[in-house]
Amino acid sequence: MTGPELREPDLPRTAKVRTGALRSGWTTGTCSAAAAKAATTALLTRTPQTRVDVVLPDERLVSFAVERCDLRDDTAEAVVVKDAGDDPDVTHGAHLTATVRFVDVPGLQLEGGVGVGVVTKPGLGLEVGGPAINPVPRQMIRENVNAVVDLEQRGVHVTISVPDGEKRARKTTNARLGILGGISILGTTGIVRPFSTESWRASVVQAVSVMAAQGEPTLVLATGGRTEKAAMRMLPDLPEVCVVEVGDFTGAALRKAVDEGLTDVVFVGMAGKLTKLASGVLMTHYTKSKVDTAVLVDITRELTDDAALLAGVSGANTARHAYEQWEAAGLLRPAGDALCRRVADVLHRFSGLTARVALVDPAGAQVVAATEPRWVTA
Repeated sequence: MTGPELREPDLPRTAKVRTGALRSGWTTGTCSAAAAKAATTALLTRTPQTRVDVVLPDERLVSFAVERCDLRDDTAEAVVVKDAGDDPDVTHGAHLTATVRFVDVPGLQLEGGVGVGVVTKPGLGLEVGGPAINPVPRQMIRENVNAVVDLEQRGVHVTISVPDGEKRARKTTNARLGILGGISILGTTGIVRPFSTESWRASVVQAVSVMAAQGEPTLVLATGGRTEKAAMRMLPDLPEVCVVEVGDFTGAALRKAVDEGLTDVVFVGMAGKLTKLASGVLMTHYTKSKVDTAVLVDITRELTDDAALLAGVSGANTARHAYEQWEAAGLLRPAGDALCRRVADVLHRFSGLTARVALVDPAGAQVVAATEPRWVTA
């Protein structure tokens, strides 16, 4: 197999070059949790809130201004304005709004209101027909509301809305993914780190240089925070400096690794990024590359002639959707191994380095396939 054509698209024109340090911001999930806590506090105390403290997933406490907080007889509504920092983000300035009321059944009842997208296709890890509020934001909302009201004893109904969310969503890929009517409430750490920029590419290159200066031969590239943690669990004896959060800039990292005389690269990622790499794309920013389901169909065809599965993978909404179909068919391990081998081939052809690859589950909890069988923990 000669492999796919290797491509490394340039950054989108909106990714501006910055000479100074980039400012982090807050996810829509964090702002939603802040608004929900402020509204719950206002409803409980009958006092409008002007600031609110929120606990992030890493247990840090951060404070937010409350843009607006209104009390009615049986509801409270609070607004927190999203600050995305220096990340190019269509949700910057959005008014994350939480409307809260107490209900008879203990626990949290969470729904999406105006401007929050509705999930219409599988493959996103969310219930079809439900709001596009991802698992970590859901947990953040629950934990921060629970800090005000004991949810084991009392029920709280929270509606998250974004007044202009539908308009903002037109500038995203939500509709293509089957998220209709608004934006998604996202985040895994609560913090927006500016990674879709020329400056982030420069920081990746710098991280590779620092790693090489330590005399370590093995570079580990992880696509994000969850895969970075998975990589550290997978290779516990490797110094932390060897693990670089590469974001979209695999090609830039590999070129620098070659310049620094490194010989070995390990890539740890989830299905989406691995599928893009397997199709030969070395700069995986969403505006410049799409998941090529033909790669996933080809892998599936190598393993089975099941027409229904092949059709399902061909029509997969996301790489994760194909992953879930492989898993349901009992083919996740062999299909995942094949995907990892294809990525390793692309990385080797691009850089000449010895390349090894691991596929991590969507939660970042387990390695489910790899070019090295000993790495697999699922």
